[in-house]
Amino acid sequence: MRGLAQALSIPNDTTAKAIAMTDSFDTQALRDHFAHCVQVLGGTAAASRRLDIDERAIRRFINAERPLSAQLLQDTAAALHRTIVDATAAEGVITAAFAAQSDKA
Repeated sequence: MRGLAQALSIPNDTTAKAIAMTDSFDTQALRDHFAHCVQVLGGTAAASRRLDIDERAIRRFINAERPLSAQLLQDTAAALHRTIVDATAAEGVITAAFAAQSDKA
């Protein structure tokens, strides 16, 4: 996963911690953004599968019962990227199918 994080230009642990501590992106804002990312991934159950962590743990991260780690955020970013790749491929199949139908008409 580390190689993928670097390829995606995801900040290393030190940088991510520094970002979390800045005034412009405080801990609550980061937690709110993580909650948004969970929804983008399809909700708690889908995010649990994609991140390979327990649904209860995800809820605890969102509810500030557990601290967000730089690794969790890197893994979330990587899961979002995989989702983008999957969605783009699915869109390509649909577009190609409609293009093929219009060529026959």
